[in-house]
Formats: sequence, structure tokens, C-alpha cells
Amino acid sequence: MTQLASPPEVAASVTDDGRRRGTRPGAGPAGRVGRRGQRVTPWLFLVVPLAFLIVLTYVPVANLLWYSVTDWDGLSPVKEFVGPENFVEIFTRPEIFQVFFVSLFYLAGAIAQLVLALYFATLLSFKTRFSNLFKGIIFFPYLINGVAIGLVFLYFFRPGGTLDALAALVGVENTPQWLGDPGVVNTSLAATSVWRYMGLNFVLFLGAIQSVPSEQYEAADLDGATSWHKFLYIIVPSIRRILGLSFILAIAGALSAFEMPYIMTGGANGSETFVIQTVDTAFRFSKVGLASAMAVVLLVIVLVITAVQRLLFPDEKKEDAS
Repeated sequence: MTQLASPPEVAASVTDDGRRRGTRPGAGPAGRVGRRGQRVTPWLFLVVPLAFLIVLTYVPVANLLWYSVTDWDGLSPVKEFVGPENFVEIFTRPEIFQVFFVSLFYLAGAIAQLVLALYFATLLSFKTRFSNLFKGIIFFPYLINGVAIGLVFLYFFRPGGTLDALAALVGVENTPQWLGDPGVVNTSLAATSVWRYMGLNFVLFLGAIQSVPSEQYEAADLDGATSWHKFLYIIVPSIRRILGLSFILAIAGALSAFEMPYIMTGGANGSETFVIQTVDTAFRFSKVGLASAMAVVLLVIVLVITAVQRLLFPDEKKEDAS
């Protein structure tokens, strides 16, 4: 018995129904290959950044940890394992940790820098004449190379230089040796760092303040809030996380100060910092093992400070979950 052919419309409906109930498009071998390619493609873009991260960060840190437990001099092919002797020497030699007192000057300068950056960022976040000009003036020093800034301020602080000339204009004749007097040199260097790095914190604060919704200020105006109240109860809570991050970066920067004192004084006249001492230990005295241990100690201190910051300024998601 011959089977009658189905009408075209019936065949089409059967085909559509089968497509709806059957395997979805792309479920075959070609579809599986396409989905596998979609999963692999993001990793292909991550290969180069991950390679740079591993080669330039994790491998040097691993080498640093290995060197810190050896007596390597930086030249010998033999690295004798000495265990914790380098760390014992660090914590038993007072002169190594005494240089951390120099960091207090940079910490005070960093706090002053944060206060000034927050003040100018708050002031220039609202309508101010020539605000764009002032923003550029404040941020411009951060764009200049640190070596150039160090050389410029060498002439600024030199005897009979720019600062002494400005002091003479206001009647001050007996000026100190700004970079030669141990009682003044660290203050001069910290002030230079404030001038150089304030622009970075200024931009961070400026972006955070400008992200605050204008409706909050309008509601505060309706309630009769003053400018101080707006700053205290609207701006500060809104940028709390940026403030915490900037403060931690300021502490880490104060502990690892290197560029300005190394260029301007080379660590002389009581301006030696912990990083300068570490560099001299490695390359001047050829004690790479001991210098590596000093670098590990500094790394641990920074990590502890970061952990404390995470406790004092937890993520907003964690706060919401609690």
C-alpha cells in the first residue's frame, strides 16, 4: 500500500515541532566546539597579563624570600643557606630600625598632604572661579619626573638659593642649611614629597566627591545645613573608603620613602630611610642576603598595615551582609 505524501504545510509544521522538541541549535559537534571556544577565549586574553604578573611579581618575590635566608653577596654563584640568621641580625641591631624614625617626618607630611588634598578637592568640587586652572596647577607636579623634581629642589634649598632669597625678602637673614642641618633636612625632604604627591590624592578625592548625588546637597540646603555640616555628614561618609585607602597608601609611602632623599641627599645628614639603607646594604656592602631580609620585613609591615586597614574600613558588601 502506497503512503501518501504529506502536504507541504503539514511537513513544515512537523519539522518545526520536531525542532522545538528536539535538540537545540548548536547542540551538535560544531556547537560544542563553539561553546568550548567561548570558554577558552577569555583565558587567551589573560595569558599575557598573567605571564607579566608571574614573571615580574611572583617570581621576584619568591627569589627575594630565598635570598633572605642565604648569605649571598650578589656575585658569587654559591648561595649558602643560613636560615633565620639575617632576620635575627635585623632585630638585634638597633641602628637598622632607628632609620624608621625618619619615616615619622614623611608620615607627618603625608597626613598634611591628605588634609590639603581633601581641602582643595572639596573647594574645587563646587562652582569656583578658574577652578580648572587651579586643578591643573595642583595636579601638575605629580606629572613631573621625580628625578627632575629632586634636582630642582636641590637649587631651591641650596645656600643662597631660591628659598633663602624668598626669606630675605621678608627680612629673614639667618636661614639654616636646609639640606645640611640634621634637624631640618627631613622636614625639607618631607615638604618636597608633599608638593610632589598631593596632586594624586587631590584627583582621587575630587572624583569621589563629584560622584556624590546632588540631591543630597539640595536636601541639606532645605534643612538649613551649613557648608561644614555638608562636609561632615555628606562628603566624608561618601568618600570614607577612598580616605581609608589614601591613608594606608600614605603610611606605606612614608615607610618606603626613597626617591626624594636618595636624589637630594643620598641619605646623608640623618636623612637615610629604611629603603636607602636596604639598597646600600645590597649594593654598597654586598650583603644581598641581609638586604633581602630587610625587604621582607618591610613587606610584612606593609601587609600588616593593609590587614589593619581592612579591619577598620571593611567592604560595604560585608557591612550590608552583617
